[in-house]
Amino acid sequence: MITKPQPNEYGPLPANYIGLIKDDEDIIKVLEQQRDYTYSLFHPLTEDQAAYAYAEGKWTLKEALGHMIDTERVFAFRAFVFSREQQDLPGFDQDVYMYYSTYNTRSIQDIAEEFKVLRDANLYLFRSITDEQSLRTGIASGYEISVRALVYATAGHERHHLNILRDRYNLK
Repeated sequence: MITKPQPNEYGPLPANYIGLIKDDEDIIKVLEQQRDYTYSLFHPLTEDQAAYAYAEGKWTLKEALGHMIDTERVFAFRAFVFSREQQDLPGFDQDVYMYYSTYNTRSIQDIAEEFKVLRDANLYLFRSITDEQSLRTGIASGYEISVRALVYATAGHERHHLNILRDRYNLK
């Protein structure tokens, strides 16, 4: 079972996300519930609804879900790498990733399916991580971070964006 990381296992940015996960929450169950909830939130949207951005220059709903996919993919890759060997991995610029993405040209149903399939694949990965592997670390974006911190950051990052979707996009 992957337990909650200690504050010395991650840098300042993941701290914001990890802090959104309660100490007594089972991280695998959180990730499973998020998969189902987020999929059910986005999959039924119309294309017009999915093209909505709450302000000029802000992401559309398609892009917001795409950002969650991109970030989960990066966090899971880091967890995979660090569970096997200690490495230094570069950071990523979410705005550059979004600029070169094709999320706005795809259907929201396709993006929602990608989210669900990616989460399922990552759940297989996260369930396979041993207690010893969960404590291994690597360097990402210039900060040391543990594998278990990356798993928690994955769930916390999604929770962060779901809060924004409720507050600014009125998506419930």
